[in-house]
Amino acid sequence: MSGDYVARHYGERAGDYVASAVHSQGADLDAIERLVAGKGMRRVLDLGCGGGHVSYRLAPHVGEVVACDVTAPMLAAVTEEARRQGLSNITAIQAPAECLPFANGLFDAVFCRFTTHHWADAAIGLREARRVLASSGCALFIDVTAPASALADSWLQTLELLRDITHVRDYALAEWAELLARAGFTVTEIGTHRLRMAFESWVARARTPAERIEAIRSLQRAAPPEVIRHFALESDGSFTLDVSTFLVAP
Repeated sequence: MSGDYVARHYGERAGDYVASAVHSQGADLDAIERLVAGKGMRRVLDLGCGGGHVSYRLAPHVGEVVACDVTAPMLAAVTEEARRQGLSNITAIQAPAECLPFANGLFDAVFCRFTTHHWADAAIGLREARRVLASSGCALFIDVTAPASALADSWLQTLELLRDITHVRDYALAEWAELLARAGFTVTEIGTHRLRMAFESWVARARTPAERIEAIRSLQRAAPPEVIRHFALESDGSFTLDVSTFLVAP
């Protein structure tokens, strides 16, 4: 899936992601802030910045944040929100993760939150993240992770794709471990938590068409017990996902 394809579908949703409670809140953002506070980092990368919430947390603690995304309207929204918050050290750059326009080792740290599942080629994107990271730096990747169960995995990917046709894959923990190792990273810490998705805001944020919303609800109503249990599926369609955090070093 090309970056242009993703950009076309996310352009009109930019404001929704800046305002999204799921993306603008969370203990993972607090952890990101703690990771950089007081470290004297000069330049860091928010890769696949989306609504820019990582950038806003990083900016008070570093010299410069480069907010990188494939979607121009998303970057425009981030620039406007940074201006509103008085954050003058956020620079917006449009580029896909698989082809970053940055020199080798340019960044003291790389952060990537809830975006890898949209990348056309996660292996190349992660290699690019490793390439632009300084040898003394660190990187943090946060994303929804697929369950180990093949059945639950299939259901997750199907619902994700129906909701958002730019979805590529939520990778399982074992897949993440292999991808990171192949990219040249050493995993130093893995954290996991559960994240509840309220159904109405989940589909509204992606502007999912009515016929696909009905397809999702139809599948949910017919879900087998294992799927219902794993995702804590609720009567209104709300459910709970696994999210993993990978702190890595080059």
